[in-house]
Amino acid sequence: MSVRYRNFQPVDTDALLVLWEKARGAGFEPVYSLAEVLASCNSDHAIVAYEDHAILGIAVGRVAHEQGWVVLLAVDDSHRGKGIGGRLLGELEIDMAKSGITKLSMLVSDNGQSGVLEKSGFQNFKHLKYFEREVSVSERERELLKNLGGRVLARDLWDKIAGMKNEKELLERRLVLPLADSKLAEEFGVEPPRAIVLFGPPGTGKTTFAKAVASRLDWPFIEFFPSRLGEDSNGVAGGLRDVFTAVNELENVVVFIDEVEEIASKRKGDPPSPTQGVTNELLKLIPNFREKPGRLLVVATNYIRALDDAFLRHGRFDYVIPIGLPDAEARHSIWARYIPSSAEGTIDLDELVVRSAGFSPADIEYAARKASQRALEQSVYESKGATKNSSTTKTEHYLWAIGDTRQTVSDEDIEEFGQDIERLGRL
Repeated sequence: MSVRYRNFQPVDTDALLVLWEKARGAGFEPVYSLAEVLASCNSDHAIVAYEDHAILGIAVGRVAHEQGWVVLLAVDDSHRGKGIGGRLLGELEIDMAKSGITKLSMLVSDNGQSGVLEKSGFQNFKHLKYFEREVSVSERERELLKNLGGRVLARDLWDKIAGMKNEKELLERRLVLPLADSKLAEEFGVEPPRAIVLFGPPGTGKTTFAKAVASRLDWPFIEFFPSRLGEDSNGVAGGLRDVFTAVNELENVVVFIDEVEEIASKRKGDPPSPTQGVTNELLKLIPNFREKPGRLLVVATNYIRALDDAFLRHGRFDYVIPIGLPDAEARHSIWARYIPSSAEGTIDLDELVVRSAGFSPADIEYAARKASQRALEQSVYESKGATKNSSTTKTEHYLWAIGDTRQTVSDEDIEEFGQDIERLGRL
């Protein structure tokens, strides 16, 4: 579903009135009057969700000192349960955070929207129907995040990862549980992890998992690329040091370094390699990063064998976790993501899942787009006597694309991956 989000505009007033009446008709009696909601739309904060030109939902808020109040959350009844309400609340929080709020609260009637609020991280104060959640990032931190190229991710990324049950369960137990509830972890003598390595063949979703963990924790996410550190006036090592120094100012954060082998490759004798100084700097920065709670360093590599031995020693990284190719359930979900609405229900997804065994998520995306392009060209240029758009993408197009797509991960890569799990994995 191609739902988008933007600030409220006066032209949206009629749609707001319709959503207001539908909410009342469905039993979700708003706490604030229509006049108050309209006033906040025009002078405070309001976000709408829309698809094409249709308004599907709206979240309206106002600020009182350091507290933000949601005065209306309404989603069209035909689109409830699809995550739109939670996303609206997230976008509203980002917009209101510019005013310096530290909490976001909402009053609802007895038959109000308790479910979507609790799923979005709000705490229910019993008997009062008063919902509140901490704002994950202060305005000062947002400015710092902006300078570092970081951001707060949507809260639903974790749930959007279908399949990959073993990987998700491992990350949930080892990372999310102790980091999300550090007091409980302390009671059991568990030290929350501070740094982990994700490794596996190219295109298996290591970046997706890193983002999903940040989303699950509701922590800001910062990704920086080793290749760009050379642009720093102090060199690569200096740029690396500057990033870690700036990150230290954040209360909570997930820092992600992809292709870490570029700055942590094996050091070799004399003369030193060009990256040896960078590797030395990173080895010094990681222990300092680990000293402060509320942070997690995630590094990813396609070539774990290329990493320096000292880099992977105990004490620097708590876990070294393999991320393999998507299982059948994950492949089904990925394929479904790229099936056009006009073809839904007509494509044999089970056959695509079977035929694409060994494909990475990137391979599936490439094949899906290739199939759609072939179907378009056949419809426009090759269909004799047919009008344009008289056809749509079919199972045969996808099967052709699968057969015409070269797998990113070879059988040799898969065999080496299994060996790396045995030799270097730390779960």
